[in-house]
Amino acid sequence: MDRFNVYEYERIPVYRFLHSYMPMAGQDSKVELSFDNHLAADFFKKALAEYRPDLVHFFHLNRLGCGLVEQAVNESLPAYYTPTDFWAICPTAQLVLCDGRPCSGPSMYAGNCVKHFAANTQKGVIGTLARWLPLVASEWLAKLTKAERMPPYPHRMEVQAIACRLSRTVAQLNRLSNIVSPNKFMTSKLVQYGVRPELITQSAFGVDVPGHAAPQRSAIRNPLRIGYIGTLAPHKGCHILIEAFNALPSGSAILKIYGNMQDFPEYILELRRFASRQENIEFCGVFHNSKIAEVMADIDVLVVPSLWFENTPLVLYSAQAARCPVIASDFPGISEVVKDQINGLLFEPGNSKALETQLRRLLGEAGLAEQLSANAQHPKSIAEYVDELLLIWQKKKIG
Repeated sequence: MDRFNVYEYERIPVYRFLHSYMPMAGQDSKVELSFDNHLAADFFKKALAEYRPDLVHFFHLNRLGCGLVEQAVNESLPAYYTPTDFWAICPTAQLVLCDGRPCSGPSMYAGNCVKHFAANTQKGVIGTLARWLPLVASEWLAKLTKAERMPPYPHRMEVQAIACRLSRTVAQLNRLSNIVSPNKFMTSKLVQYGVRPELITQSAFGVDVPGHAAPQRSAIRNPLRIGYIGTLAPHKGCHILIEAFNALPSGSAILKIYGNMQDFPEYILELRRFASRQENIEFCGVFHNSKIAEVMADIDVLVVPSLWFENTPLVLYSAQAARCPVIASDFPGISEVVKDQINGLLFEPGNSKALETQLRRLLGEAGLAEQLSANAQHPKSIAEYVDELLLIWQKKKIG
């Protein structure tokens, strides 16, 4: 199978690598293929020679691998990276445990990641045992396997890849010219796991916004119009929102859910089952990004019930641009944008009762929604974000 093709999109050359979790170019580990793919790195080297860029800016390396950084640096090219999630330090990219709870990150030898991998990929007894395996045992397994002090055993290659992953990705990140981190929490996690702090510049993402600030909103409508906009996947927590919505007084609110109904079919069935208890829940599908202002204008409050740390969901900035109040999970990447009691309300992640309480506040506290709307912070535009990137790139050239 040909794994590469080159085409143009709006006069921009695109070099595409078709990834598959199967052995390639002498690599048999599926885990290693996701973070250090030799075939992708070789292809990238050829692309660099053909395209001859002045610099390289990476926005995600999953399934391509940190070897692309090595290729750019070896060609003496300034190389930059913007982490859009936690891929650099976490094999799942989300810092989420098997049971959906947030994870603080890999242990010293990534024994907790080994547990997670086994529980997710192994069925039956082995998968069950992996969930109950003490962390100290998986940590020793990872440590000894990494040191090649274990005899051959099933999945030994994958365990070794997981145990080596973090040190290899961080080593490549430390060869970059600069890392553009979108928020303080991302910066702290990268530094915690060994990325040199002097390499990091903090710059929040930009979004397409109207040319002028949206007007302050008037009183909320009756019934209250609640919106969810995002991926319909378990870690995004839409089920928490539906559970809280179902507890509101009948007829007091309408819930409009925007998201792709095809990506996670089993989860969608679960959401529909939860939603069947209420008539005022509407699954609205997806919309073109150019319609975001219209969608925001149609709701009184946006709810972001995430169950993972998030890397500042762009929808938060869109809500701020539209002066739409936000109720969101109290995670660091979110609370840098949504200030509790100022331009939004925060609640304990995963706690539907706490979310219900905040929704009831909007229903019952006169003037609260107007106050939150008045305090909305107009976000950075994409043009302003690009200007910041240009300055970062130029600074390296001058240096």
